Amino acid sequence: MSVPMPVDLTQYSANETLGGGERLEIRALRPTDRDELAAAVARMSEQSIYRRFFSPKRSFSPQEIALYVNVDFVKHVALVAVLEQDGRPAIVGGARYIVSRPSAAEVAFAVDDAHQGRGIGTLLMKHLAAIARDRGISELFAEVLSNNAAMLKVLEKSGLGLSTKTEHGVVHVTLKLS
Repeated sequence: MSVPMPVDLTQYSANETLGGGERLEIRALRPTDRDELAAAVARMSEQSIYRRFFSPKRSFSPQEIALYVNVDFVKHVALVAVLEQDGRPAIVGGARYIVSRPSAAEVAFAVDDAHQGRGIGTLLMKHLAAIARDRGISELFAEVLSNNAAMLKVLEKSGLGLSTKTEHGVVHVTLKLS
């Protein structure tokens, strides 16, 4: 990947082009994104929320909000996908990893319903994997509901070494970065 990696990941920003020429910015999540992140979640369907959190959710506790927004960019890295909508930038997706043990991190994604199927999840995965690799992570893992074909496709298309194990309707995915 040709994006230069900043020493301070809070400054991470890269531009991508979607089909049709639309410009997408993938950048580090900022604490000031709290309201826009909440708006993105509010635009997501119940099914998309369930697929991301494995339970129906329409609200988040102050502790959950703090966990999602206050990212240290060392053990917890979060990116957002931003498109211009109605003349202003809007968060349309996000991805994050949280380091769980040395050189391994859990990864999760969400893209709002109106923008699913446009390659945004794939682009988020590309950038998150590059950051993880640069930071010494050699393995990403995810738990995905077995009926979440879109997320499984994003992980399969990542070009990373992939192994899966299915248990009780959940696919445990391991991605090797090296």
